[in-house]
Amino acid sequence: MSQGQGRAPPRGAPGAGGGGAPGPARMQQAKLVLLGDQGVGKSSLALRFVRGQFPEHSEATVGAAFLTQTLNVNNRGIKFDIWDTAGQERYHSLAPMYYRGAQAAIVVYDLNSSSTFDRAITWVRELRQQATGNIVIILAGNKADLAAEHRAVSTEDGRSFAEENGLIFAEVSAKSGLAVNEMFLMVANKLLGMSSQERQSQGVRLNSTDSDTDNNGRCRC
Repeated sequence: MSQGQGRAPPRGAPGAGGGGAPGPARMQQAKLVLLGDQGVGKSSLALRFVRGQFPEHSEATVGAAFLTQTLNVNNRGIKFDIWDTAGQERYHSLAPMYYRGAQAAIVVYDLNSSSTFDRAITWVRELRQQATGNIVIILAGNKADLAAEHRAVSTEDGRSFAEENGLIFAEVSAKSGLAVNEMFLMVANKLLGMSSQERQSQGVRLNSTDSDTDNNGRCRC
C-alpha cells in the first residue's frame, strides 16, 4: 500500500506551530475516503486539493494512498485524513477497511463516461448499507473540462440522483481546478455543522501539509 503524506507546513503558517499567527481555536479530525472506478481521477482530485497540482501522467493507485489537508473556516479547523482508494475491481474487497469509520466519502465518476456513473451509484448504495450511518457522501462528476465535447452524464441526472439520496453534488475538474476546493469546503461545512448564514460570510484558508504553499500558508491552487 502506498502512502503519500505531505510535509508539515512552514513555521509561522496558519495552523503551524511556532511564533506565527495562532491556528484555529478548535480542530476537528475527519477521515475522508475517495471511491470510484479506475481512471475517473480520484488521485488527481486529491493532489489538486492538497498540493494544488495536476499530474499529467500518473500510475494507477495500488491499494490506497494517504494524504492530509487542513481547512480553516472562521477560526474553526478541520483536518482531513484522505484515503485515495484504488479503482481496479481486484481491490474492491479492500474498500471496506478504508471507508469503515469514515466521516465523509467522495464518490467520483467521469462526466464523460456513463459506465463510471453507474459504478458510482453502486458505490453509494454500498456505503449506505455498510458505512457509518451518518457518513457525509459527495457525488462528484470529474473531468468537467472535457464535458463540453464529450459529456455522457447530464448535470440533471447527477443532481437528481444526489437529491434523491441525500448526497452533496458537485461537478469538478481536477485538471483545471474547477470547484475542487469548493467541494471540500462543502464537506467541511457539513461536518462542522455551520449555519447557512456563516457559509455566506466565511473566510477560508487552505493550510497544506505539503511544501506547495505560499508565504501565508495558502495552497497554490
